[in-house]
Amino acid sequence: MAVTRASKVDELRDLESAFKGTESAILVDYKGLKVPEVTELRRQVRRAKASYKVVKNTLAKRALKGTPFETLSEHFVGTTAVAYAGEDPVALAKVLTTFAKATPALKVKAAVVQGRAIKAAEVTDLASLPGKPELYAKLLFLLQAPMVQIVSVLNAAPRDLMSVLVQAEKQRAESAS
Repeated sequence: MAVTRASKVDELRDLESAFKGTESAILVDYKGLKVPEVTELRRQVRRAKASYKVVKNTLAKRALKGTPFETLSEHFVGTTAVAYAGEDPVALAKVLTTFAKATPALKVKAAVVQGRAIKAAEVTDLASLPGKPELYAKLLFLLQAPMVQIVSVLNAAPRDLMSVLVQAEKQRAESAS
C-alpha cells in the first residue's frame, strides 16, 4: 500500500500533538527485535501508561521543530522508535531499561525528560530512581508520622493509668486472700 501525502500529513499531525502533549520522550533503536519482542515491549510500555511509536525519521524531525524535544533531531538516524510518557518518565525508563537488559537488541539512543536532554547512560540512572507512586507513599508516611506520634503520646497516659489500676487491684486481691 502506497503512503500518500495525506497519510503523511496525518502522521505528522499525530506526532506533533504527541510531542506537545508530553514532557518526556526516549528514543530507542529497535533494529534486530523480532515481532513478538516488539509486541511484548509495546504491552509493557502501555502498562506504564506511556506510548511507543515507530517513526519515520524525516517526519519526526519535522514534528520536533518548535518543541523542547528539538535536541533529539540529531538522533533520528536508522531504525528509530519513540517512547513517550504522559506523567511518569521514571516508569517508562524502568520498562525500557529492564527490557533492554533482557533483549540486548534494543538500545536507548537519547532522551528528553521534562525539557532536559539526557544521554542513553543517564536513562539507566533515571530508571533507578523511585517512581511517583513510591514518592507519594514516602510523602504520605512523612506527613502521617507526626500525627501517629501525637496519638500514641495522648493514648499513653490513660493506658498507663489503666495498667497502674490493674496492678493495684491485683495487689488488693492478693493481700485480701
